[in-house]
Amino acid sequence: MAQPLSADQFLAILKKSGVRVVEHGSWRTHNRNHKGAWGPIHGVMIHHTGPYSTEASMVELCRTGYTSLPGPLCHGVIDRSGTVHLVGYGRANHAGAGDGDVLKAVIAEKDLPLDNEADADGNPHFYGFECINTGGGQEWPEAQLVAMHKISAALCRAHSWSARSVIAHKEWQPGKPDPAGIAMDGFRTAVARLLDGKPTSPKPTEHKPEYAPFPGADYFRTGRRSALITAMGKRLVAEGCGKYSKGPGPRWTEADRRSYAAWQHKLGYSGSDTDGTPGPTSWAKLRVPKS
Repeated sequence: MAQPLSADQFLAILKKSGVRVVEHGSWRTHNRNHKGAWGPIHGVMIHHTGPYSTEASMVELCRTGYTSLPGPLCHGVIDRSGTVHLVGYGRANHAGAGDGDVLKAVIAEKDLPLDNEADADGNPHFYGFECINTGGGQEWPEAQLVAMHKISAALCRAHSWSARSVIAHKEWQPGKPDPAGIAMDGFRTAVARLLDGKPTSPKPTEHKPEYAPFPGADYFRTGRRSALITAMGKRLVAEGCGKYSKGPGPRWTEADRRSYAAWQHKLGYSGSDTDGTPGPTSWAKLRVPKS
């Protein structure tokens, strides 16, 4: 358990990590503290922004939010050049409701369980960074990834955390896909490397989206249970094809079949090609990240 850093400490630690930092408005006091607690703090959560028109407009959106979700929507926005834009500090609308078992694992710095429920509020407990990426297969520039690794490592070092204290939104809240294309085990390995004083630059393959290969149509049958099915469901939700009343989860269900059928319809398929059974072409277009 740790108390959040002060805003000045937070700024100093990010700058010391070597990233370029830009401050926006009264970010130090721009928060949602009137809605609830800020702290104790347990980790760092990484997001992607989703589609954007310009990077500047996305930074501003993360600062101000919108009617149904007021800003700040994170503490910092990491643009594609690796610059960190500070837009708020304190409680922010970024994590939302997630899995309490995941929170317990972060606190204990253990392997994360599957996020299959939303029974805990993450906004008081995580530093949040929105990273500018469409989430639709757009590659991650090396400069941006290096900044993401550096700020994560800097905050872990400040709190004497290991890299296990860094998680993705998709590992916290069921149905969330972000950050798409980033395998978080590899991300945490990069953070651990920094904490050990090793080279900061990722290998060339680390900033390319990693997608799961098609496992074959027979894989998707009643009773099958795997993290791959959860990852598929999250991508279907992100594409606007989710037909889930709860989840998605790791077990193949009728909701998965109906959701995949909606994806096939979205791709323009018809007839028997929209039966909800994944095929190699539609699977490749879905870009399901490796777990």
